[in-house]
Amino acid sequence: MRVLLIGAGGVGGAFAVIAARRHFVSLLVVADYSLEKAQAVAADTARDGLESLAEFVDASSFERVLAVAQKHKVDAIINLCAPLFNPPIFRAAYELGIVYLDTAANLSEPHPTDPFNQMGKTLGVDQFAAHEAWVARGALGITSIGVEPGLSDVFARFASDHLFSSIEEIGVRDGGNLTIDGYAFAPTFNIWTMLEECLNPPIHYSKTRGWYTSEPMSHLEVFDFPAGIGSLECVAVEHEEVLFIPRYIDVQRVSFKYGLGAEIVDVLKTLHKLGLDSTKKIQFGDFAISPRDFVAAALPDPAKLGDRMHGVTCAGTWVKGIGKNGLPRETYLHHIADNAVTMREYGCQAVVWQTAINPVVALELIYNGSWAGAGVYCPEHFDAVPFLELLAAYGAPHSIQERI
Repeated sequence: MRVLLIGAGGVGGAFAVIAARRHFVSLLVVADYSLEKAQAVAADTARDGLESLAEFVDASSFERVLAVAQKHKVDAIINLCAPLFNPPIFRAAYELGIVYLDTAANLSEPHPTDPFNQMGKTLGVDQFAAHEAWVARGALGITSIGVEPGLSDVFARFASDHLFSSIEEIGVRDGGNLTIDGYAFAPTFNIWTMLEECLNPPIHYSKTRGWYTSEPMSHLEVFDFPAGIGSLECVAVEHEEVLFIPRYIDVQRVSFKYGLGAEIVDVLKTLHKLGLDSTKKIQFGDFAISPRDFVAAALPDPAKLGDRMHGVTCAGTWVKGIGKNGLPRETYLHHIADNAVTMREYGCQAVVWQTAINPVVALELIYNGSWAGAGVYCPEHFDAVPFLELLAAYGAPHSIQERI
């Protein structure tokens, strides 16, 4: 398979290293605005039978993305940029009629006057609106196939198909005990994305009320995580699963909550109060820059923190309902990434590795025909079993914890 990877950051670098070990990839073109970054990632993937190249690309330009994809006659475009760049990359894949994968849906637009009480434009709505056009084109696009969203959605589909006869609630819960030496504050994934998710109005779903919003980082609860992580305070943030899961699964309630911890919540709230989460550019001397881009540039690159990071991270989907045997059941399907293991085996810190492995698995399933079709889909559309089996074959199995 001839693959164009756009984005040579932490997740892109991890994707390349993982994909290079799977022999269904024959060509890997690593493209980034920083040619130096792309060259470094491409150099890390060298093996017999794999041609690995680096290209410059401006991901904000449909024409430039299209030109790189056409030049190398690729079969798939893997978009591992910030979701701000989704539209031109998505359009280029459609134009060529090839496979498209990303790990986060198109950005939302909160309601302009009443964001905490009324829904605005939701995550990924433009991508799903293009479904029929993609069907007619014979092309397959899958949005949000990272870890959360992505593996968390696969867990929801598996639980619905194989563990429960009826589901009362599905709650995606993410937490970890990662620490980073030498930094008072250092996010473990892209701060631009963290600000977008955590400071937008979170979305909730109930079957009786539909989708609705609330204040950022609200609905606090304490959730007990496995693998020695323990109990963490979790808060609601905007996330794709709440929008996607009810599209395919009959469920009474859906939520998403991060175990951010009080310190990170305070930092994010402070950035918001100071206007440092804004994406609108301001003039500073001869330069114009958005406050959010400045914050992202001022903080350490998460991809380069692996050798200072310790602990594990847990991504999972908690499901409550009636089991196949007719009795009440409550389970937590989850996946653990240990930073010591991911650094030793892949040279990648745990958070970016845990995100990157899932689009590689999805791409291999498309290659071998297990996931197929035309149109634009989220992960819940596809059979979860081959995904979880292949994930285990990669040496990264999931676990199921019974909660009753």
